[in-house]
Amino acid sequence: LHRAGTPAGGHRVKFTQAGISGAWIIERVPALDERGSFTSVWESDLFDSRGLMPSIDQVSTAHNLLSRTLRGMHFQAPPFEQTKLVSCSAGAVYDVAIDLRPHSPTFKQWCGIELRAETGLSLYIPAGCAHGYLTLQENSVVNYLISGKFSPNHAQGVRWNDPIFGIRWPATPTVIAPRDAQYPDFPG
Repeated sequence: LHRAGTPAGGHRVKFTQAGISGAWIIERVPALDERGSFTSVWESDLFDSRGLMPSIDQVSTAHNLLSRTLRGMHFQAPPFEQTKLVSCSAGAVYDVAIDLRPHSPTFKQWCGIELRAETGLSLYIPAGCAHGYLTLQENSVVNYLISGKFSPNHAQGVRWNDPIFGIRWPATPTVIAPRDAQYPDFPG
């Protein structure tokens, strides 16, 4: 049951620009056989050859019980910015990144993508961008590969519905942490 076009034991990875500078949609095509599938989530040489995510400092998972749960929009202030590679291993989420880098050509712009367990898509979010997501199904599990150390004193956020960004969410959140709901308007 080998999938045509995928070398036995090998994997194809496609990088597509995601709409803000330095953000990428990453599509992995799994190797299939009679046992099922095998997918490589991280290959340092592949990312390094594109100048992306030089190291992984943290691997995290968020389990979300309810549909329409919103987490975000989080970022770390300099000098503790973080790069994230986000995927969904159960359920589905609408994943969003906002470019907060003042010198970026896409400053204050956002990109969003639906991540589902069955699609194998990931969103690569460069340092200097805020990140968050809205769950589209119950029991959605989101996985993060993170480059950059976490610093509680540098953890910040912007409001998920700040009109300066104009994010078009697919639904209104019903579960949101008070901290995430009360971030101030973004200056500017």
